[in-house]
Amino acid sequence: MELKTVKIDIPEGLNIVIGQSHFIKTVEDLYEILVGSAPSLKFGVAFSEASGPCLVRYEGNDEALAKLAAETSFTLSCGHTFVIFMKDGFPINVLNAVKGCQEVCRIFCATANPLEVVVAETGGGRGIMGVIDGARPAGIEKDEDKKARKEMLRKFGYKL
Repeated sequence: MELKTVKIDIPEGLNIVIGQSHFIKTVEDLYEILVGSAPSLKFGVAFSEASGPCLVRYEGNDEALAKLAAETSFTLSCGHTFVIFMKDGFPINVLNAVKGCQEVCRIFCATANPLEVVVAETGGGRGIMGVIDGARPAGIEKDEDKKARKEMLRKFGYKL
């Protein structure tokens, strides 16, 4: 077994969700979940098959994001995984619905941070072992950091 890291480029203003699922209808079911989650959400979703023709299946309501999701999924080349790129919305707006999709087994990440995916490769294929999401902590928050955190949440509209 060989471990590799695959750097994922996340363009400014986008978020990504990467997960594991188990069936070809994942791409259509995730499309329906995403399109129904927020009217302004633009997205692309891709799913890598692990049997049959082993294609990257993709859909989206934004052509550029759909192609980006497909290319990213192909770069990862891990079977039974999905990639969602989104803009004009945040993962927090869709994550519970995505997790509730009957094909979804797990979510590895939902982020806009710099991202590396840890991939294991064997003679049988490739799989995601985990992710490196953003930078390591620089310290423990102080009172002024708590105040800034709370102000940011209110600015985004997540708290009153």
